Amino acid sequence: MSISRQNLTAVIVSFKSDQVIDNCIKSIPNEIKIVVVDNSNDKKFKENIEKKYSNVECILSSTNLGMGSGNNLGLKYVKTDFAIIINPDVIFEEKSIDKLISESKKLDTFAISAPISSDAKYPNYKIDKKFLRDEKNLDPFKVKSIDGYAMVFNLKELNNIENFYFFDENFFMYLENDDLCKRLNSYNRNIFIIPRSRIKHLGGKAVNSEYNYEIELSRNWHWVWSKFYFNKKHYGYLFAFINGLPSLLSSIIKFFLYFLTKKNNEKQIYLQRVLGFLNAAAGKKSSFRPKIKN
Repeated sequence: MSISRQNLTAVIVSFKSDQVIDNCIKSIPNEIKIVVVDNSNDKKFKENIEKKYSNVECILSSTNLGMGSGNNLGLKYVKTDFAIIINPDVIFEEKSIDKLISESKKLDTFAISAPISSDAKYPNYKIDKKFLRDEKNLDPFKVKSIDGYAMVFNLKELNNIENFYFFDENFFMYLENDDLCKRLNSYNRNIFIIPRSRIKHLGGKAVNSEYNYEIELSRNWHWVWSKFYFNKKHYGYLFAFINGLPSLLSSIIKFFLYFLTKKNNEKQIYLQRVLGFLNAAAGKKSSFRPKIKN
């Protein structure tokens, strides 16, 4: 069966996202079912969003699962052949979903496809440098990987891969999409960008602004941890350690600099970078969670 509005389900992982998620949902046609996985376990949020939108089912997670695990949970509730993973701070331009559907039908086969970011300065894909792309050409084109804030899964194609799994749940946030795409490349599966379908990504706005500092600490810890884990998984421990060492030394120096100048917020940020590296190097799980109460 081909992709259509009725054969596509949207999965959105939220965490204190009530300031932005309405604009995301409103940009999705009503015929498309939406599964929201709320990592803050907010019963009031679930009640409000399901009352407001007839096509939304909200799943409450008992703990903060992060992005990869949250999306994996949401995918368990998908009954269609296609699912689109979306961050709550993504907005589809007018008719972008329909263009995503119609353009995908032109492809012989694909494992993942994605709309293109409306901000050309921040492309949501990585392409092999040896292939030059004519930006005037709006046909779908193959890429090595895409950013995880908007990606269409061809579930039949993916489920036919032996021993395949969606997101590696060891990642809490960052690089889980790169890991997924790298594994698909090893299986010779196709990943496409659909230029006629455009999205706006607000970037770093998925969580309400009142929690900015706690989220910033979390981002710094997890970026370093995830980078080490990704490199260790695909290239080995020694590569991961050597690759991360310059950043570790820089973070230590900046930690002491801000310690001496009594800039506590900045000091804490670089402390989290150091701790993220040390935890990953010691083989410990991605354990840092932002301290946010319901």
